[in-house]
Amino acid sequence: MSSGNKIDKMKISNRIDADEYERALETGSEQIKTTALRPWKQYEKILFRIGLIFLVAICIPNNPEWFKLVLNIDWSSLNYRDLYDIARFGSGINFFGDSFLGKSLGGYANWLITAIAAINAGFLWTVVVRLLRKDREEYNTLYYWLRTLVRYRAGIGIIGFGFTKVFPVQMPFPSLGMLNADFGDITAQKIYWLSVGIAPWYQIFAGVVEVGAGTLLLFRRTTTLGSVLLFAALGDIVIVNVAYSGGVHVYSSYFVLLAAFLLIADVPKIYKLFIKEEFTVPVNYYPAFSKVWQRWARIGIKTVTILIFLPLFFYLQYINWRYDPYKLPSAAGVKELRGNYTVTEFRLNDKIIPYSPLDSVRWQDVTFEKWPTLTFKVNKPLPLDLSNGGGDSQRDIDRTFEITAIAGGQRAFHYLADEINKTLYLQDKYTPLPIARNRAAGVGGAVGPTWNVKKQNKIIYGGEDDTESEAYDQYNWIPKEALANIGNEVYKINPKAVTTRRIKEYAEPANDEVRKRMVLKYDTLDGQRIILSGTDENNDSLYILLDRIDRKYTLKESSLQPGEY
Repeated sequence: MSSGNKIDKMKISNRIDADEYERALETGSEQIKTTALRPWKQYEKILFRIGLIFLVAICIPNNPEWFKLVLNIDWSSLNYRDLYDIARFGSGINFFGDSFLGKSLGGYANWLITAIAAINAGFLWTVVVRLLRKDREEYNTLYYWLRTLVRYRAGIGIIGFGFTKVFPVQMPFPSLGMLNADFGDITAQKIYWLSVGIAPWYQIFAGVVEVGAGTLLLFRRTTTLGSVLLFAALGDIVIVNVAYSGGVHVYSSYFVLLAAFLLIADVPKIYKLFIKEEFTVPVNYYPAFSKVWQRWARIGIKTVTILIFLPLFFYLQYINWRYDPYKLPSAAGVKELRGNYTVTEFRLNDKIIPYSPLDSVRWQDVTFEKWPTLTFKVNKPLPLDLSNGGGDSQRDIDRTFEITAIAGGQRAFHYLADEINKTLYLQDKYTPLPIARNRAAGVGGAVGPTWNVKKQNKIIYGGEDDTESEAYDQYNWIPKEALANIGNEVYKINPKAVTTRRIKEYAEPANDEVRKRMVLKYDTLDGQRIILSGTDENNDSLYILLDRIDRKYTLKESSLQPGEY
């Protein structure tokens, strides 16, 4: 090596990776001098200032609830959702809400507002540095740290996203109620999700690609490969969600945007190598960490990030898949009731209602799922929930993937079973509206516009001294003796999945809920015929005779199904 080369290396040792420089010298390349060391053009500096402000704004959490969540995590009893919520957070600037861009583009409103703010701030920055005569020749160091921020944001975000597919819980196998639904009553989004749910190995493959892309982004040398994988995988998800009217196209677009930024510096090199077939040295700027504490800090941050978001997240997601699948109820239903049933006899207030496909009261196609859900159809329009089925809540009653985006009069009730007295305490699974928005309808439609809390409590729940805050407690409508037989919902799953988060969410009073409720006794002698009797949500008496149907489906359930039922 010549003395001139040694001087060159010393000159830029604080700007690029020394090993890459050594390889460049061995090949006789001068690319390092013309790219890493050249002054930036004025338009490049302006674009960088705008991009820096925009990307920092969308990569840094700005929701106070996120910081509150992180500070209150019990690290000795982690739930997979704790890490998932760390990796997925709101960001950007949004002064006007989502409505001004319309329903389909509303999720991108904060991008637009953030971009406008970044453009103005970027030009202001340019004006100020010119006036102060502080304009720099380049922003290599700042550009490196911006790429590092984007790499880690995209990496941990997509790892959290991908593990819900590695252990296939994001798109579960269809339940009995879904399998019995008419194809024309299912939305396009739901059809796509179910199409992936019936092929768990494909879902696992998609998850491996996403987690792999995120892992590659945590390392500087593999950033390009990780960015290519992320751009391709999430770009496909964006198209799928737009085509099927899905609900996660905004979040998927977010990763496509971050991946595109990380690829900007490499696109000219890739074009030169693969299209023009010319000699290319992929050298990027890399600051020297000359102080010991800097080197140890870098290693420590990377190590902690990898340990938390790879092996720890892997384990927590496995527990979630094995015992507590976040889209489906976690507890087991009554085993002797599980299956499909035809309604042989239906009585309302002791009056037999004969079968008619046009009847709006008589139940049809009754199912008891593996988990504590009763589903049936009625011939009348019902509100259609277009969400993707929850997942935020630890409570089984809030996990609604089995019924969302399905019309056709499909109803679903979550139940608590007193198996000693053979009694089911059922609540409508459709997400309730807050009390203030439901006063006109009352609870279960039993009371009209003059709804009175104490009167309603006396009619439905019993007792005269209940307050409004007590009226909608999730359990006080069930007799104490029955509650003792039922046991605590929190602990109806494997102890490995009982976390602080689950305990807290079940302990929170459901004071803002208005749910329709039923109390039904069940009786069966041979498991083939079941008699249900009790009261429905309108306090009418029910008597229902069900006969089991051994329905054979062409679709075979995979052995990779989640939960312990």
